[in-house]
Amino acid sequence: MTMNSPDHGARDASISTNSYTTVVGRKAVPEASFRAYWRDVHGPLCSRVPGLGWYVQHHFAQRQDSHLWAGPASIGVIPGYELDGAVEIGWTTADTQAVFQDAASILFSDEQNVFEETAAYPLPAGSTTVFDHQLDATPNGQDTLDRLHVHFTPKAGQASALATYLREDFAGVARESQEVVKVRVHAPDDHDNSTPNPPAPNVEHTVIGDRVSLVILEIAFIDPLARRRFYASPEYQSTLTHQEDLAAFITAFPVSGVFTFVRDGELTTAGLRGSRVAELITAMAASNQVEPAVQTLMHTGRMN
Repeated sequence: MTMNSPDHGARDASISTNSYTTVVGRKAVPEASFRAYWRDVHGPLCSRVPGLGWYVQHHFAQRQDSHLWAGPASIGVIPGYELDGAVEIGWTTADTQAVFQDAASILFSDEQNVFEETAAYPLPAGSTTVFDHQLDATPNGQDTLDRLHVHFTPKAGQASALATYLREDFAGVARESQEVVKVRVHAPDDHDNSTPNPPAPNVEHTVIGDRVSLVILEIAFIDPLARRRFYASPEYQSTLTHQEDLAAFITAFPVSGVFTFVRDGELTTAGLRGSRVAELITAMAASNQVEPAVQTLMHTGRMN
């Protein structure tokens, strides 16, 4: 997979508005149970809420390596910032978003079972996939790439400039590299602490000051060594001055798994059957399980 592979970035353009939600699992819930419930119980429930056009879970690794982001030496991480993952939810129109929001209480009431904290950052103008050489539009399982979500806290008044820099100049450097497979940028509105967002009961939704304003870079490399080669390149090194000028903090989270439940308004097999079941169907090459008749039966309980 190289930059000469086809660019599939345009396939995300149908989502006109979305949100990026950071999540922290409940400390009282065992790690394995938290991950399984999020994937296989909460995921299919969310997938079925009407109006949804896009739903992806990004699970973050607790430990990976000590070379996640080679940023300027003068910039540290956001103090005390630890996450278990992030969620992308999107809609094709304002009308479909309204449909989802009207029905979403059934989803939000489930969050208290596994989440200590969820904080939704609105993206009324959508996110930008600058390029994406990954063939699979609906990944479901352990990430096959070396993927990071890099959270930038912009300096005062620099949020727009930082987002523009990442989408244009930085992404231009990444696009020319043989090491980088994908660049996607989220530049959400500031998190509103005055009201629970999302309005899930018994879940914390307030974020600390350095997290109120974020610009998020999703960047995927061929593998961890490719990441190190990219950071060592003169082209990447040339970006450090701009990072220093525009960002106050930079915190990188390694992605352990990507799970796609809804794509283009349609349930994936993970959305219909659960993520682990869908992973097993793929591993067993059980093509009969994804035939329309079986999908209709599993979705409706009827043969036709």
